[in-house]
Amino acid sequence: MNKISKALKAVVEIIKNPRLLNNVLNTPEVWDEYVKKRFNLSNGLSVVKIGDLFDNEEEIIYPYSFSDGGSLPTDLILLKKAAKSFDACKYFEIGTWRGESVVNVADIAEKCYTLNLSDSEMRELNFNENYIKQIGCYIKNTKNIICLKGNSLNFNYKKYKNKFDLVFIDGEHHYDYVLSDTKNVFKYLIHSNSIVIWHDYAYTPERVRNQVLAAILDGTPKEIHNKIYHPEGTISAIFINKKIKGNILDKYKQPENIYKIKLKQDN
Repeated sequence: MNKISKALKAVVEIIKNPRLLNNVLNTPEVWDEYVKKRFNLSNGLSVVKIGDLFDNEEEIIYPYSFSDGGSLPTDLILLKKAAKSFDACKYFEIGTWRGESVVNVADIAEKCYTLNLSDSEMRELNFNENYIKQIGCYIKNTKNIICLKGNSLNFNYKKYKNKFDLVFIDGEHHYDYVLSDTKNVFKYLIHSNSIVIWHDYAYTPERVRNQVLAAILDGTPKEIHNKIYHPEGTISAIFINKKIKGNILDKYKQPENIYKIKLKQDN
């Protein structure tokens, strides 16, 4: 079948089932082209070392499960170091999952808020029941963590205006959600020295997720785009209100940062 025939067949299928158009529009190739044309970025954000953002002191990550859908150890190191850069850090995150990120930050921060869909909302969306049971399972009775329930698209952020030093955006990763979460965070939750971190900016530390990048850049003022970076070795993006010299992402570059990891299973 030649290309024209394939294209015609695709059009016919989309006419029969218009919902297929969303799948076409959300392919990685479409977002790669969007970011390239709109922002002139072919290799994502400027890559910086965590040590150039914060210190190089040793960090302990606990809890950590190596389970699907979680953060890399380096992402949690980034969060902890960002929290340490504030006295009595106030932290807000969108997307609780098992609670790994908020519990790690709670070890440092004065107060933490984590927002997630309620159980009933997840059931309405046909979430797996075992998935629902895992939400916040690591939080338990941590006293400085407040669990909020709601949909980030229509949550009332106004009452928390300008209160948070560190915000972690780790909810739904489709463009519309990341765009909405980003706009709300910058409108209601941060002050002039706040740090914002987006999880799943990349699929891997060397492979950018341009759908998320597009939402980050469309959701933030153009004048701060040069202060949004990709911390090396993470799958996160970070906004920090200072200028740091970075490098263009090179997925074939030999790693410069080497980590020593000690593992202990806690049953």
